[in-house]
Amino acid sequence: MHFILNWLSRVLDLPPENLIKSISAIPISRKEEVADFQLCVDSLLENNNDHSRPDIQVQATRLAEKLKCDTVVSEISTGRGTVNFKINRELLTKTVLQQVINDGSKYGLKSELFSGLPQKKIVIEFSSPNVAKKFHVGHLRSTIIGNFIANLKEALGHQVTRINYLGDWGMQFGLLGSGFQLFGYEEKLQSNPLQHLFEVYVQVNKEAADDKNIAKSAHEFFQRLELGDTQALALWQKFRDLSIEEYVRIYKRLGVHFDEYSGESFYREKSQEVLKLLDSKGLLQKTVKGTAIVDLSGNGDPSSICTVMRSDGTSLYATRDLAAAIDRMDKYNFDTMIYVTDKGQKKHFQQVFQMLQIMGYDWAERCQHVPFGVVQGMKTRRGNVTFLEDVLNEIRSRMLQNMASIKTTKELENPQQTAERVGLAALIIQDFRGLLLSDYQFSWDRVFQSRGDTGVFLQYTHARLHSLEETFGCGYLNDFNTACLQDPQSVSILQHLLRFDEVLCRSSQDLQPRHIVSYLLTLSHLAAMAHKTLLIKDSPPEVAGARLHLFRAVRSVLANGMKLLGITPVCRM
Repeated sequence: MHFILNWLSRVLDLPPENLIKSISAIPISRKEEVADFQLCVDSLLENNNDHSRPDIQVQATRLAEKLKCDTVVSEISTGRGTVNFKINRELLTKTVLQQVINDGSKYGLKSELFSGLPQKKIVIEFSSPNVAKKFHVGHLRSTIIGNFIANLKEALGHQVTRINYLGDWGMQFGLLGSGFQLFGYEEKLQSNPLQHLFEVYVQVNKEAADDKNIAKSAHEFFQRLELGDTQALALWQKFRDLSIEEYVRIYKRLGVHFDEYSGESFYREKSQEVLKLLDSKGLLQKTVKGTAIVDLSGNGDPSSICTVMRSDGTSLYATRDLAAAIDRMDKYNFDTMIYVTDKGQKKHFQQVFQMLQIMGYDWAERCQHVPFGVVQGMKTRRGNVTFLEDVLNEIRSRMLQNMASIKTTKELENPQQTAERVGLAALIIQDFRGLLLSDYQFSWDRVFQSRGDTGVFLQYTHARLHSLEETFGCGYLNDFNTACLQDPQSVSILQHLLRFDEVLCRSSQDLQPRHIVSYLLTLSHLAAMAHKTLLIKDSPPEVAGARLHLFRAVRSVLANGMKLLGITPVCRM
């Protein structure tokens, strides 16, 4: 974009920063070759504060007449309220390809759209499963969405802290502690902690429903934990540590890591301080049942009442979230904190942010909830999803089955790993194609269909482009003539590559991955069409070299976009 910016800045005698918001690359069209950039006259005039603005179309025509073509701009025309520019084709080709190759993984991120962007400290809480309970599809969505947001923020140069806030405290540990003493096996705990703890939890729950004594001993065990009994805490600590060890291993398969495994347990004492603070500000009200509430409306509106303490004096989820937010501000001094959970928790977070505000913490406005919709019908062959590992194994086995029917698969060094990476891409693209807030019905067949807009198609395109580079080597790359890329297909690809920074910018503003997904799918379709017609074999060296350059640029941008989404590109499949 910089060459058109500098050109307009010179011709219109305006500083480039006044123009950035008004210029955009024009999306490619299937119908005909379109111009490359457009200048939105309306937003340009807004900067001039001209209140007697004549008709926009008249302004656009006047402006277009004032501008002259030269070595940079080869055609100027007007659209609806816009002036459109076609860039000198050889300059376009050379600039785009050079920039993609030189900027590498930073292509699109070095754009003027992000210049002057302050580096911020960002905390993101995501995934957050409950120890000993199911890792349900909501946790899976939170994991991949949170990972995408963290990747994007990090790529833009922000300092990101990824927090996994485990459900590692509460009555379930009373049940688990007493249940383990009855039904637990040390060796099973060591070899498969998540599965064994879940089995114990299910069994003790069933027994406690019929046997009052078990329910009583569970309650006693949790009270021992709350009072800091060393034996009870040692068992709890073992459950937590072994679970985290296992989570780390499984997250690694997903390509996800965390900087901190926090949890509700960290805030047992600190949530008591929160209650004292609420009380000292006169915000705490006791109810007849002995619980403590905060009335956020101030007039007893039942929908604005938040319970912050049980009748026995112990804290609740909301109190612990308040304590965690305050603690993180002390520790990280963040500019933004993002919580990624399903939309069912929308009200919970609204109340937490509101309470922080009335407690006097102005930074509450830096906290943000990114809600997502519900996925229905995700089942594995073993039935409903209980563990994340079940989903990963299912993805791998289904993908291996699909790959077995394709003749090239036999040459893979590590078919298991390739199957998992391709399968994960399929799952992520299926999830990220729509608005995060929308619910959808899950279907394995749709995830893995080989045709159409899927993650399998993205991986396949990347692998194909990689094999072109392997087959023809880089010998061709030195002999490169921009005049060889003037055909409509090459120009469409170059125009599409121009828009990558705008797409990244849009996703960074609304935190929706779908903009990047649809960009990459279009890029892959363009590449697939070009792969059929822009042949390298048997072409003259300078044509072959130019086309190889173009395909290499496509593969580079495709890989960059996939990595942001949390997908590891494969080189063979």
